[in-house]
Amino acid sequence: MIWHRGSALSEQGVGDALAEAALESVRNGMVIGLGAGRTAARGIRALADRVRLTGLKVECVCASEAAEALAREVGLTIADFALLEKLDLLIDGADEVDRKMRVLKGSRGAVTRERMLCWASERTVFMVGERKVAEQIGSQATLAIAIMPFGMTPTRNAIRELGLNGVVRVGYNGDYFITDNGNLILDVSLDGNEDLEDLATTLNDIPGIVDHGLFLNEADLILIEHEDGTVEPLHRTPPARG
Repeated sequence: MIWHRGSALSEQGVGDALAEAALESVRNGMVIGLGAGRTAARGIRALADRVRLTGLKVECVCASEAAEALAREVGLTIADFALLEKLDLLIDGADEVDRKMRVLKGSRGAVTRERMLCWASERTVFMVGERKVAEQIGSQATLAIAIMPFGMTPTRNAIRELGLNGVVRVGYNGDYFITDNGNLILDVSLDGNEDLEDLATTLNDIPGIVDHGLFLNEADLILIEHEDGTVEPLHRTPPARG
């Protein structure tokens, strides 16, 4: 299915085909994970519009404090993730995707919480503009690696020994960027030719690394927004039954 501007809830005043497509499977009573970032914010606003216009009853868990503040501001009900066994749906953006259903995340520094929401969700939906579709993720955007401040130097050295070069992210004021969980972010440049599965496994084995932006198997649906307003869906092919 290809979505167009003017479909679904746009007749009631929403008018965001990408966000509407991401919300297509939302049902009454769901618990919905909401990602961090500008594209995820479109999903948050569209969900709030649907709640307001239709009386839909949902609860939400957000991947960042900023996303939660926005969700509360637009009137969504926030649930305590610590008390939930699972989520029904995750709606999020991405820094980059490829047509193998691999997703690169981390520009907002929320990779650890975003990973947890993916892990707990029955279904995941990621939204991107067409310029974020690459031959292989990491060829356009940097890889965010969340590291503990404790042991930062040996952790950086271990990453450097993998042939990866990066810099510790700083904020607008020149201080280190600190995530909501108190970690640092190392932004690493890839050359686009890495074996991403091997790289993810290796990064997972370095003790000082909390998480990273390689989401290689998490996406069930990727929605690509084209410049003409159409939205192209990419679906993960279910494994064959043997």
